[in-house]
Amino acid sequence: MQKRLLQLVCLLLVSCITWAQNVTVTGKVTDEAGNPLASASVQIKKTRSGTTTDAQGNFSLSAAPGTVLVVSAVGYEAKEFSASANRVTLSLAADTRSLSEVVVTGFGGAQIKKDLTGNIARVKGKDIEFMPTPSVDAALQGKAAGVFVNSQSGKLGQAVTVRVRGNSSISANSQPLYVLDGIPITTNDQSSYGGDMNPLTDINPNDIESIEVLKDASAGAIYGSRAANGVVLITTKRGKAGKTSVSFNFQTGYSEATKRLDMLNSEEYAELILEGAAYRDNLSGTPLTSPSSWTTYVKEDVMNYYSYGQWATDPLKTYDWQDAVFQKGPYRQADLQIRGGSANTKFFSSFQHLEQTGTIIGNDLIRSTGRLNIDQKANEWLDLGVSLSLSRTYNRRLPDDNAFSNPLQAIALMPMTPFLDPSTGLDAGTPPGDVNIPLYYNPLLTVKYGKFTQDVYRTFGNTYLKAKIAPNLTFQTEFGLDFLSQNEEGYFQSQTVRNQTRAARGIGSNSGTFITNYNTNSYFSYNKVSGAHNLNATLGMQYQQSQAKYNFTEGTDFPSNSYQKIASAATKSGGSSSQTDFRFLSYFLRANYILKENYILSASGRIDASSRFGKNARQGFFPAVSAGWVISNEGFMSKLNTISFLKLRTSYGIVGNAEIGNFPQLGLFAGDAGYAGAAGQRPSQLSNPDLQWERTAQLDAGIDFGVFNNRITGEIDYYIKKTDGLLLNVNIPASTGFSSQVRNVGKLENRGWEFVLNTQNLVGAFKWSTNINLAFNKGEVTDIQGQIIEGGVSSMNRVAQGYNVGVFFTPEYAGVDPANGNALFYKNVKLPNGAIDRTTTSNYAEAQRVVVGDPNPDMIFGFTNNFSYKSFDMTVFFNGVQGNQNNIYGMGRYSSASMLYEDNNTADQLRRWRKPGDITDIPQVRLYRVNGSQASSRYIVDGSYVRLRTLSLGYTLNSKQLAKLKMEKLRVYVSGQNLLTFTKYPYWDPEVNADSFDSNIAKGNDFYTPPQPRTFLVGVNVNF
Repeated sequence: MQKRLLQLVCLLLVSCITWAQNVTVTGKVTDEAGNPLASASVQIKKTRSGTTTDAQGNFSLSAAPGTVLVVSAVGYEAKEFSASANRVTLSLAADTRSLSEVVVTGFGGAQIKKDLTGNIARVKGKDIEFMPTPSVDAALQGKAAGVFVNSQSGKLGQAVTVRVRGNSSISANSQPLYVLDGIPITTNDQSSYGGDMNPLTDINPNDIESIEVLKDASAGAIYGSRAANGVVLITTKRGKAGKTSVSFNFQTGYSEATKRLDMLNSEEYAELILEGAAYRDNLSGTPLTSPSSWTTYVKEDVMNYYSYGQWATDPLKTYDWQDAVFQKGPYRQADLQIRGGSANTKFFSSFQHLEQTGTIIGNDLIRSTGRLNIDQKANEWLDLGVSLSLSRTYNRRLPDDNAFSNPLQAIALMPMTPFLDPSTGLDAGTPPGDVNIPLYYNPLLTVKYGKFTQDVYRTFGNTYLKAKIAPNLTFQTEFGLDFLSQNEEGYFQSQTVRNQTRAARGIGSNSGTFITNYNTNSYFSYNKVSGAHNLNATLGMQYQQSQAKYNFTEGTDFPSNSYQKIASAATKSGGSSSQTDFRFLSYFLRANYILKENYILSASGRIDASSRFGKNARQGFFPAVSAGWVISNEGFMSKLNTISFLKLRTSYGIVGNAEIGNFPQLGLFAGDAGYAGAAGQRPSQLSNPDLQWERTAQLDAGIDFGVFNNRITGEIDYYIKKTDGLLLNVNIPASTGFSSQVRNVGKLENRGWEFVLNTQNLVGAFKWSTNINLAFNKGEVTDIQGQIIEGGVSSMNRVAQGYNVGVFFTPEYAGVDPANGNALFYKNVKLPNGAIDRTTTSNYAEAQRVVVGDPNPDMIFGFTNNFSYKSFDMTVFFNGVQGNQNNIYGMGRYSSASMLYEDNNTADQLRRWRKPGDITDIPQVRLYRVNGSQASSRYIVDGSYVRLRTLSLGYTLNSKQLAKLKMEKLRVYVSGQNLLTFTKYPYWDPEVNADSFDSNIAKGNDFYTPPQPRTFLVGVNVNF
């Protein structure tokens, strides 16, 4: 008994001695701005003992004096300090190294980059803010590996092509799913005039905190049937506890076309067209015996008539129609952001006003947006919040590229045609003058006497409630709304009658689009850390319902051009209304398990049911699994000090594509079969109750690494995407009463490599960091069951088995016969022995169509350098594509066509063949006769480019200067966009896709398409 009592006393004594040796360490953890950091970790180094900070950033723990403590927080650099009884305040710097970034994974999920096993590209909001790009998707260009972005045109607000790891469909929408603060939003074009518009323009890019692109099936499977094209998660800025921060930014400048084409002047034009008249019917290379009849016709009935008699002046004057339609467009943008809050209430609000004038006359965009995000901690177990964004986007539209009223088509006019009719002093072609002059319709008349506007009011709203129902378990429910209200109004005065005969006394139109998109998410989240085990899981459901209503009215015969509303039209010439709906009901599960911070396993699955699919295939299951091994945490790596981080990961999963329209599965009827005044209906579509999702199975293997204390980090990925069940119109027996039916029949495949490298080259007073992303993709259609699918200019784009989607399929141009100036083509006929006949012919009909190019790039890249020295900072950003071709036949058959018509020609036509023995690639000019102007590989050209996308230089006042001004920050800057383009492309812009022909199949076509703007800005950013 006495022995046991002695042991107890000794034990208590030792405990008291130990307790006496420890001290209570207290302090506060903040960011660099002094804002408290909640949930920061404070641990005894090399142990799991420690604590976390509260909402005010305070902490308290017991440790022996002198013990090394480590303070860390997600997204910040860790800091060490020694334990003492003195209260400490620790400021953590933001960690710019990518491995510590927090990546949003969807449905409330977020992971540190180093713990990811899927492939998610992250773009920070600060990397795209204050860029003169109105839409979020365009701002992604060159910022994420494997994400191809083509802005297509210089028209303001136009649709942008985005492809994540290649094309995943032939007929269904191949654009990614966009999710704004948890809401899948409307992104499809809603316009009724000109080319496709971009609803993402309604979002203010400066409101964005981060953009995550879910690229592989493991990352995207939680979005199931909608993730085959990738998922773009847009997270807006939230409030922060601490001092209220007010930020104001203003920038102004102008934009201009990145390039002007070198066209013929009047003297050169006259020389070529008269030469073409002389050789019009010649096939031998020598002039006609009696060319006078055709040269007389050209002089008197062409040049003299269409130039108002100006052709014979000496010297012959040149009117630059290209210069008449291009302009310098002013750019102005003002942003105000207010951010702050307390431990319980946080808020973020913003206001923006943007005014941009296009580089083509008649094109303007004005956008005003406002946002308010509030987060409230009601008590210890309940959080709630609301997000609300309102915007108005006004756009004065341009017609589609393949329209005579497209201003850029003015370059086809003869260069000796004056801008004004000498007899009236009015624009050429204006009544009461001769409306048949110029050669073609004068598009400046539509700009001056016509107008089509699009006015969009957009509301994004989201509210959430998050309850802590157990120590490691929370429940969150969300309700979101995306409401789009659009009005389009057009009026074309009588002066535009040549372009549209129904406008003889004016024609007006008015259309409305109203889309209500509801979304609700409810899910449980479980997070548990126990020793070496870390488990988090999410289980929930999602429901989305979208309804779109459309109406249209048209009127003609107005009393005068002063009356431009439909109510004043004498004839109500058209009207319609329609409605379409779709619904999704989904259940999802995701689990992530980490063992000893070395071994990572993730799994997810989603069940989707949709109104878009047949009753026999309405539901689909989309699973994924991934694993990672952090090799650098293994003991055998401890001596390799150079390697800071090394992780292997792999994933496999199945996702779907549901963007196929709302009713392809149904048997439909149309009510347009009336006869003799009686109403009637007819069957318009054959049903397919077995129609289901296009399914994409994807395998991804990757390496994440960091060396030299993570000053150099990077990623290497290889993927294989196989899509089957492609939705195609399949020919069916005529006895059904239909010629085709939508079925799941096709297959395609994408394989590729992605490389990312981040380096901190210099980290002293002069800082220099670099980001490089590089991606290679090879696509192939593996099965379309023998169908022929074509599109684009002159149907030169084709879907062919064994090739990528939309390859160019046309005869192969072989150059010019030196003996007679005839255009030559390769026959490419398959011989009986299986060889290909590569002999040439001047008979176009003898040349077989073959694959001669591909609009899809082999490689895409982005290259960013950031520099800073004291108060100066500079960013230089290049991006580019390589290995793709463009089709210039749309314009080329008229303006680069050996004088086939009277159109003005590009200056390269001066290199034409003129005499036997000439070596050139431009055939002899022969007016009104095809000589190499047929569709062929002559018009398939290299579309590769490297572009200086962004260059910015800024100066930030130092603290002493700011103290005098009572400001926290003042930065002045200059920036430029699209400053330089390195390319062999012969026309305006290699980053092109004519809106008149745009589809999954028809890419890479140029048809008088305006180039990207070159923009110069000066700005000031002030923080209070």
